Amino acid sequence: MSNKFKLLPFLVLVAGLLTQTQPISAQAQDDSTRIAELETQIEAITRDLEELTLGTAVVNPSERGAFGMAPAAGKVYTINQGVSIGGYGEVLYQGYAGTKENGDASGKTAKLDAYRGIIYVGYKFNDKVLFNSEIEIEHGSTGLAGSASLEFAYLDYKLTDNFGLRAGLLLVPVGITNEVHEPPVWLGTIRPRSENKIIPTTWRESGFGFFGETETFSYRAYLVNSLDGIGGGSAGSKGFSSSGLRGGRQKGSKAIAENFSAVGRVDYTGTPGLMIGTSLYTGDQGHNSDLNGREVSIGTTIWEGHIKYQGRGFDIQALTALASVDNADKLNEMKGLTGSGSVGEKMSGWYAQLGYDLLFSSASEQALLPYVRYEAVNTQVDVPSGYSSSGSKDFNVTTIGLAWKPIGNTVLKTDYEIHSNASSSGINQFNVAIGWLF
Repeated sequence: MSNKFKLLPFLVLVAGLLTQTQPISAQAQDDSTRIAELETQIEAITRDLEELTLGTAVVNPSERGAFGMAPAAGKVYTINQGVSIGGYGEVLYQGYAGTKENGDASGKTAKLDAYRGIIYVGYKFNDKVLFNSEIEIEHGSTGLAGSASLEFAYLDYKLTDNFGLRAGLLLVPVGITNEVHEPPVWLGTIRPRSENKIIPTTWRESGFGFFGETETFSYRAYLVNSLDGIGGGSAGSKGFSSSGLRGGRQKGSKAIAENFSAVGRVDYTGTPGLMIGTSLYTGDQGHNSDLNGREVSIGTTIWEGHIKYQGRGFDIQALTALASVDNADKLNEMKGLTGSGSVGEKMSGWYAQLGYDLLFSSASEQALLPYVRYEAVNTQVDVPSGYSSSGSKDFNVTTIGLAWKPIGNTVLKTDYEIHSNASSSGINQFNVAIGWLF
C-alpha cells in the first residue's frame, strides 16, 4: 500500500478533530478562515478517496483544475489569500521523413525547439475577488520566430462559492485542449489538429461572462470580440484561410471589436474521472467590412462535442468539431483568394485517442502509457461555387506513442505520426518532447 493510502485514516481523524468546538479567544481565526481551511482538507481527503476507487490517476491527483482552468493555471483557486505562482513548459524535437507519400522529396529538416515556457501569476484578494494570468514565451525567444504573449489575464468575482462573473483576456471555452493544455495532462507531443485548424487553439479573446460548477456540471458563457475573418484589422491577424480559422485569432492585440460573438460550454463532471460536454461559438466575424460598397456579414459557427475519461489506468478522449462560414464567396473575393485557395464554407475534424498506464496496478507513482490517436480533418468540406478544394486540406494522422511520467507533474513523450491526405503529399514525422507543470 502506498504511503498516501496509509495516511488516509490519519487525515480523516485530523479533519474530525478540527471540526470540534474550540474555545473562543481573541487570537482565534475568524469563522470564514477556519471554514476555508476545512474545505481544503476535505477536498484533499476526497481526492485520496477517488484514488482508492479509481486507482492511481493518470494526472497527478494533487493537482486539479478549477472553473475551467488547467491544474497549474488553477492554483490561485486553492489558496486562502495572496499570491500564487505556477507554470509549465515543453521542449520538442521533430524529425521528418525524407519523402512524401507520393515519393517526392519532403524538403523538411529536423527541428529542436524550446517550444513553450509559461509562468502563471495569480492574486486572491479575498474569497470573492481574484486575478489570474499567464505569461508565455514561445520558441525560446522574443526575437526571430519566438514571441512573448499574455495568454490570459482576467478578474473573477464570485457571487457564490460555485458561481461568478469573469472579465478580461479569456481562454475561449471550446474543445478539450484550449483551456487545458499543460503537457503532462494530455497525451501526444503535438496537440490534435482538429483543435488547431477547426478550433484555433490556443485561442484567447477579450470579453466577459459568467462561470460556475456544481457537483454534477460545470459551465461557462462569454461574450468576446469576434475573430477577424478577413484579416489585417488587428496586430498580426491574417484572417481565415484554406487551412482553417486559426489566422482569425486577434489574441487581445488591438482587437477590432465592431462585432462580438457568443460562446457557451457545459460539461457533465458528476462521475470521478469522466467529462462529457459540448460547446458552441457563433457570431459575425466581418467587423463591418464591405465589398463594392455593401457591408458583408461573415457569420461563423463552431460546434464541438467531447468526452474524456481518466481512471483505472485508462486515458481516453475523443472530440468532433464542425465549423461553417457564411458568405465565404464574398470573403474569398475580399481576400483575393482563387481556385483551391478558397476559405471553406464547411469544415470538420474529429479524433479518438486511447492510452493505458502499464504501471497502474503497482504502487509506483510513475506512469508508463502507450497511446494511439487517429484524427481526420477537412478544412474544405464545401467550398463556394467557382472555387475548388485542395486534397492537402483533407487529411488524416495516425499517432503511435509512449509517455513516461516519473512523477505526475513531469512527462517524457515520444511518438511516430503517419500522415496521409487526398493529394498523397503527407509527410510522416517522429517526435520527442519533455514537459512539466508546477
